[in-house]
Amino acid sequence: MTVYLNLELTDRCNLRCRMCGQAQAAQVHEVPETFMSWETWCALLDNLEGYRDDISLCPHWLGEPTFHPEFDRFVRHAFEMNEGNRLFREFKLHTNGVAFGRERAEGLLACASMPNQCPDTFRLVHFSVDAFHRSTYRSVKGGDFRDLVYENIARFLELRAARGLSFPRVTVAFIVMPENRLEVGDFVTHWARLLGAGGKRVDLAGDWPSGHLDAIYLRRLNQQDQEAANRIHREALEAVGLVPSGADFQIGEQSF
Repeated sequence: MTVYLNLELTDRCNLRCRMCGQAQAAQVHEVPETFMSWETWCALLDNLEGYRDDISLCPHWLGEPTFHPEFDRFVRHAFEMNEGNRLFREFKLHTNGVAFGRERAEGLLACASMPNQCPDTFRLVHFSVDAFHRSTYRSVKGGDFRDLVYENIARFLELRAARGLSFPRVTVAFIVMPENRLEVGDFVTHWARLLGAGGKRVDLAGDWPSGHLDAIYLRRLNQQDQEAANRIHREALEAVGLVPSGADFQIGEQSF
């Protein structure tokens, strides 16, 4: 059995996405915002040793993990301590990609390349992007970082390819909402080209991707009027051919 464990490095974030609790409350956990201490991180990792089930570790919940001032040190230490996968079987990173420059990307890929654990241990980097055009990104995400994020993800793909790595897989996610629904096609076309460079297969998913391939994930919005959100989501999937028009609604995956 796999246990999915989120250890939130921080509840702070460098964006205020309109669909996230960060934009709706000054303190998302109703306590003062903070960063996890080094001592707490080390103690939590130590306590994973000998656990009977496989651990899938993710250093994220409502905050942006790369916003932690010691993020790189924390992740490097986790992989250095994980010899023989004694602490965790897989590691997944969720990020908005803003603080994801070359040095950080190279450091994470160095962790993925460590020879002392399974080559697919660093399983996934999930980038929450949610827009194609710069103006839409600014409206949805609360910051003018569209071009930076696109550049950071593209560079990460290039660096991964230069190292000859298959992992971590990359998912680019797009939460479908009224503000961005008309750019779903442009988003899919752009990322299908980049993720599929060299003839690689790419998943296009309307529900959580399998993680076996790089993926474009068109997510549904969770909101009070869920029926309206579901309708917009379905229309987006129809627009890119993921769901046949008029067919019974079954979310699935297809690959390019």
